[in-house]
Amino acid sequence: MEPVNTAREDRRTRGRLDPTVGKARAMVGQLLGLKTTGKNRVVADPPLLLVGCSGGPDSLALAAVCAFFASRGEVRVGAVVVDHQMQSGSAEVAQATAEQLRGLGLDPVVVRRVDLNHDGVGPEAAARAARFAALEETALELGAHNVLLGHTLDDQAESVLLGLARGSGTRSLAGMRERRGMYLRPFLALRRHETLTICEALELRPWHDPANQDLAYLRVRVRNRVIPFLGSELGPGIAESLARSASILGHDADYLDELAAAEYATLAVRRPASGHAGPEITLPEGALRGLAPALRMRVLALAAVDLGGVQPSLERLAAAEKLLERKGSAGPVQLAGKVSAWRISRNQDVPQDGPGYGKLVLRRST
Repeated sequence: MEPVNTAREDRRTRGRLDPTVGKARAMVGQLLGLKTTGKNRVVADPPLLLVGCSGGPDSLALAAVCAFFASRGEVRVGAVVVDHQMQSGSAEVAQATAEQLRGLGLDPVVVRRVDLNHDGVGPEAAARAARFAALEETALELGAHNVLLGHTLDDQAESVLLGLARGSGTRSLAGMRERRGMYLRPFLALRRHETLTICEALELRPWHDPANQDLAYLRVRVRNRVIPFLGSELGPGIAESLARSASILGHDADYLDELAAAEYATLAVRRPASGHAGPEITLPEGALRGLAPALRMRVLALAAVDLGGVQPSLERLAAAEKLLERKGSAGPVQLAGKVSAWRISRNQDVPQDGPGYGKLVLRRST
């Protein structure tokens, strides 16, 4: 079957546009500030948008919807296909996806093969880190304004439940944001089954990742067992309720993140890597103690990420925070991504009024 050109599809089915396709177009158009009807607006140098596409129903449906806007000339739309090399035949899947995207009219379409760096994290987290690194690098290379991702309401509900199961904080329970940096997620109010409807309506050929049925993965168990069970016991609409909770918490988390970022910018002192020692960030203990716990934990997490690590777990952050009590061990406390934290001990040869005393130190090993 030949890939479908969405503009040709519209002409052939004029007056009979699938309502789910229309709904998805409205979501994308609203987020991008573009109209779905009326006369095309002529843009001399339209901005480039990239769709992160795995070839699955969600991201392929998003790519097809974005292709409609590209056909109107107000934006250019390309795509990035990331080959994680986690399964046999992944290169073939990536190339087939790229060809289908080109058939939709997307340009440029880039396939990026990545190597996973587990670095103390599981395969899903390693794949996510590699994927976002590839998306960001490609966007910078091509000068793209935004990267669009196909996460749905169902993905959001799963994220909230996973955050609850792990005892995570507000940011994790807030799930994914519609806008975060260069990334846009226009389908967060769309159900997963609706992306399948879009693929069927536009005669797309989505790839169904076998890992999405592998119960070895916690997210798959949440998707196929936990949410259906909750729906049967608590009534329909559980996914929508979880997503609504994420939206409410998201506003709180955004505000706290803004406050923490301002505090971090004031407190953090960076030292570059030197010799065999990796990059280092110091934070004044007294100032950290004076912060509200919600801000203190966020400042510590910002330091770990700033050093090139990954977001630490709440448990690890609590262990680092405990160093501020100056009782027991001075550390180090191992955070995620090769980052460790410790405090300058009183019995170390450092003057109490010197630059090292009274500091919490975070360093990433080389």
